[in-house]
Amino acid sequence: MATTTYSAPTAQQQFIEVDPENQVDDDSAYDSETASYTTSIVSSVTNYRTENGRRYHAFRDGAYVFPNDEQEQERLDLSHRMFLLALDEKLFQAPVKDPKRILDVGTGTGIWAVEVAEEFPTAAVIGNDLSPIQPKWVPPNLTFEIDDIESEWSFSTGFDLIHSRHMDFAIADWGKLVKQCFKFTKPGGWCEWQEGDYNLHSDDGTYKEGSAVHRWGNDLFGASRGMGREPHPGLVTEQCARDAGFINIEHKVVNVPLGPWPKDKRLVSF
Repeated sequence: MATTTYSAPTAQQQFIEVDPENQVDDDSAYDSETASYTTSIVSSVTNYRTENGRRYHAFRDGAYVFPNDEQEQERLDLSHRMFLLALDEKLFQAPVKDPKRILDVGTGTGIWAVEVAEEFPTAAVIGNDLSPIQPKWVPPNLTFEIDDIESEWSFSTGFDLIHSRHMDFAIADWGKLVKQCFKFTKPGGWCEWQEGDYNLHSDDGTYKEGSAVHRWGNDLFGASRGMGREPHPGLVTEQCARDAGFINIEHKVVNVPLGPWPKDKRLVSF
């Protein structure tokens, strides 16, 4: 069993070479879809709260701070593409060969669950989330459920692979969550957390403490901790996995550059 955590660069990591000819400053966004379930969705679950022009989940209102509207779904699907680029187009790193049951914790738009269900058509795949924003047409071996992953889990059978990704600012007690993952991982099964350290770093020292971006980050991360949510799960999941009893733990760090400056054009895609 193992954990693979996903995080931003530190000063000890290999530097990324800058492309001196690239001066582009650009942004982009991508598309996504909406909602489908195995059980009836009562009106209270879809009676979303709207605040400051953004839409938020109704089930366990306030448990997750980010919106669930179309704009947010585009961001989540764009993040999915970023994770694939970072992990060499692989949905996960764990050495799972023939999984029979797979759980995607906090599935979001469901895009990872859909792709893993297509890759393993004989596996039963479950994706759970607070928001019913997943696509209507999915592989027949995939089920979406409305659930709060921080509540006690009630699955009758364990899983060969449990996957969690991009849960920054979302979880109040990572220790408890990882212990639940351990409890519901089959003997010989694997868990994988692809999570981040969202502190910014620079290889050449141009990013400095006291800059506007540094102050913005401190305010954002401080607000998250003030709400009882860890902003950098990639810094805590390894120890949580050890405390829960996992073995064969691997902590892999991946550089994620911001902007079009890398000379390696694959990295520019981030």
